[in-house]
Amino acid sequence: MLFFLIVAGIVAVDQLSKYLVALHMEVGQSIPLIKNVLAITYVRNPGAAFGLLPYRTIFFIVVTLLVMGMIIYYYRVLPAGYWLLRLGLALQLGGAIGNFIDRVRHSSVVDFIDVKFFPPVFNLADTAIVLGVVLFLFAFWRLSPSLESRQQEPE
Repeated sequence: MLFFLIVAGIVAVDQLSKYLVALHMEVGQSIPLIKNVLAITYVRNPGAAFGLLPYRTIFFIVVTLLVMGMIIYYYRVLPAGYWLLRLGLALQLGGAIGNFIDRVRHSSVVDFIDVKFFPPVFNLADTAIVLGVVLFLFAFWRLSPSLESRQQEPE
């Protein structure tokens, strides 16, 4: 249950932030928050990260559906004690759904977080996905020694 509450929270915050940016800004408009470091810059991204593969909306929708299915499947087969892996999956799923909604509704994703020393403008869904992947990999890396020792134990 907590897994789906985290997913829903990420989707809600992501969609609300995109809605507010689109409501109060024009595409291309930028509002500096920290001079030469951080701004809110309203961008519509029709592609993947860094604008790769622009206007391949159907492709991204299909891939996202497959990824969401894999995340849900892995969540369901993962034993209950692996809370960090589950949190990583929840973050990834919430972010994927947030960007999926944009692609279905607008054929592009609303991006607005503009870190001046990092080239792409991104959004909260992207942030959740990246944090989720990092958490998942970290938790998986931490589990690796214990998983290996279990495999080596005689039965």
